[in-house]
Amino acid sequence: MRALPRFLLLLLTLIGLVAGTAPATAAAPVDRVKPLARAHAHNDYEHDRPLFDALDHGFTSVEADIYLVDGELLVAHDPEDLDPGRTLRSLYLDPLRHKATHGGVYPGKRVEFQLLIDIKTEGETTYAALDEVLRSPRYRFLWTAYRHGHVRRGPVTAVVSGNRPRATMEGQTSRFAFYDGRIANPDDLGPGSDARLTPLVSDNWTTLFTWSGVGEMPAGERAELRDIVRTAHRAGQRVRFWATPDVAGAERAAVWRELVRADVDHINTDDLAGLAEFLQEGAGYPRAAASATMR
Repeated sequence: MRALPRFLLLLLTLIGLVAGTAPATAAAPVDRVKPLARAHAHNDYEHDRPLFDALDHGFTSVEADIYLVDGELLVAHDPEDLDPGRTLRSLYLDPLRHKATHGGVYPGKRVEFQLLIDIKTEGETTYAALDEVLRSPRYRFLWTAYRHGHVRRGPVTAVVSGNRPRATMEGQTSRFAFYDGRIANPDDLGPGSDARLTPLVSDNWTTLFTWSGVGEMPAGERAELRDIVRTAHRAGQRVRFWATPDVAGAERAAVWRELVRADVDHINTDDLAGLAEFLQEGAGYPRAAASATMR
């Protein structure tokens, strides 16, 4: 074999050096990301890369608000933001389907993933459209499913929040989504509900607690928080709060530490990097190991 010319050898060497040097800001490949079991991306669709930015930071739960418009499920926070190109299928269902058929949401890691779907339009008709899409042959293999009293785990668990029709969902003998209960409602929390319908209970932090991270958490409120979590966990339910402080600083960190100590399952944030750093630096990280699964 003839020797390569000297200039060609130098060129190949330079190409190899450039290719081997990734930019400092490049996202880690998802197969090298450590999934964080507590990390929930609130209003995930408002990030530059819906779903994918959350996955790059190890999040295991993302939230999408949906509107039923002319038979299509569109994703947006407010009606004025609706865009026919931003659908539940294109932003979430098709990417999750692709991942599930190519090694999983986090390839090689036994982590269940939650898609929290917040219905913004009328509940019955929107849920009917959502149910039809979830159970379609294209997507039905993705979901944790309820059939005739039994729950079968899938790569993704879809949970419906917002204007969700409880009676309709409760009456289904087969279902590809679950109901997001309210902590303040005794019919939802703990023994008042069935985790096969209501595996998640959520509520507004500010309606249940006055503490916002300034000073010590009042002892009575700390006890109430831990009692809520114990009650839910005994019933096989997970716990999430929205409207917790989410501006970087001591107050947010203090609230997040109390949530971790109480074993709250999902910490709600818009700051993907901030929560990922908090969890990875030790606060609750053992529970966020790759083998963690939903209750």
